[in-house]
Amino acid sequence: MDNFVCGINPARVIFGTGALSHLGGEASRLGIQRALIVTTSSQRHAEQAVSLLGCRAAGTFTGAKMHTPLRITDTALAALIDCDADGIVAIGGGAAIGLSKALALRTDLPQIVIPTTYSGSEMTAILGETDDGKKVTQTSSRILPEVVIYDVELTLSFPALLAGTSGLNAIAHAVEALYARDRNPVVDLLAVEGISALAKALPRIVEHPQDHDARALALYGAFLCGTCLGAVGMALHHKLCHTLGGLFDLPHAPTHAAVLPHAVAYNAPAVPQAMAKIAAALATRDAAIGLYDLAGAVGAIRTLADLGMPADRLSEVVCLALQNPYWNPRPLEPQGIRFLLEHALAGRPPQPD
Repeated sequence: MDNFVCGINPARVIFGTGALSHLGGEASRLGIQRALIVTTSSQRHAEQAVSLLGCRAAGTFTGAKMHTPLRITDTALAALIDCDADGIVAIGGGAAIGLSKALALRTDLPQIVIPTTYSGSEMTAILGETDDGKKVTQTSSRILPEVVIYDVELTLSFPALLAGTSGLNAIAHAVEALYARDRNPVVDLLAVEGISALAKALPRIVEHPQDHDARALALYGAFLCGTCLGAVGMALHHKLCHTLGGLFDLPHAPTHAAVLPHAVAYNAPAVPQAMAKIAAALATRDAAIGLYDLAGAVGAIRTLADLGMPADRLSEVVCLALQNPYWNPRPLEPQGIRFLLEHALAGRPPQPD
């Protein structure tokens, strides 16, 4: 076996049905006496968190937004200071978790994160913030939540269509982990298991939204895929999605679902072993087509144009994707990237360029 380095982030994870009941005890363990609850206006489970925290709930901020805009962070930071919070509790999806991480970066306060989607960002020390149409990503030990509580019950009300795209977003983390520059055998195991769990669970959730076992399997898969995202670097797929999200404010998870098969097709010739692992985890013969078919099976929008990407700005996206050089298993070639974006824009099946 080759030598390797494996750095998996040390978050404390509590997983299971009814796991939210641990919230008060975890706040006490971290020494949190006055928590700011960070969420969105549509999050129906925030009141449960407030109730469980009791006198430890110092205030609630419901203005979290997708892509973590700096202006929202500034407003939330003022609310945090105003209520004299000594800790942060985030409940929701990527918007709430991203804002919690942005606040922790600025204050170094402890975080307890309660995901209700499958985004996976709760397991990372990575933060992407948006300002003036550009999304900037950074890494810091301050960003990583101290505690993550996965409660299967909180995902039962997650709409099946949204669950499908959120799960594909999680799968993207594991897919790119399998051909990351700093990949290692431990993360490979997590990635394959995460892809397999989500590929089995997501179609079941679409067919039977209240299938508790399928929801648990999906949440488990999301945890594993998020751990991959936090442990190794990402490549072209994530760069493209950050570019599209920052430039056009496209919905985060659906954008990942639409782009992923095409980014995989682009990289496939350079990493055949990774492609074989992805295909096996999906129980299919071709990794890119398997991901495209899975997106179709869960009802995801597979056309970037339908998500709001203007066709006349394709060249701009290609140029931005080539800025600030980053590692990718296949060299970044303008014509090849344009080819994959044209297919994603039109929603056509992925093809090698």
